[in-house]
Amino acid sequence: MPFGSRFLVVAAGLLAVPLAVRLERPVDVKPPLTAAKVDPRAVRLARFFSKLHCPVKDLAAEFVRAADKNKLDWRLLPSISVIESGGGKAYRNNNIFGWGNGNLKFPSIKAGLQEVASKLGRSPLYKNRDSFGKLRVYNPDEQYALRVIDVMNQI
Repeated sequence: MPFGSRFLVVAAGLLAVPLAVRLERPVDVKPPLTAAKVDPRAVRLARFFSKLHCPVKDLAAEFVRAADKNKLDWRLLPSISVIESGGGKAYRNNNIFGWGNGNLKFPSIKAGLQEVASKLGRSPLYKNRDSFGKLRVYNPDEQYALRVIDVMNQI
């Protein structure tokens, strides 16, 4: 076989091998799953609740999501819950926020969290106020807002 022909056969063979290898690989290989990103605020809040032995510590991520959704400081709702119910230690009607003097009933704690977050973020009564202003409307007692702000600063 002349040198040129031999060269073409070898070159064709080299080109065919990688193509064959490529075709043998499974087509539906998926990249490995990565862990979902955890919001550091939720981690920090869960630790804070744990230090206080608050039953709502497992809802830390829900508190953060509700705050973000309603454009609230992420520490506001947890702090109100600590002042009003010890972070879920003493409450009734799934109302850990003392909403409606604690008489308002919610189907679940999570539902109460969503409702109170929505009211504080979207109701005309609260909407255009900072956290301190919201707290002054929430409970007009002069010391109430200061107590909640103090808890916010501890988180």
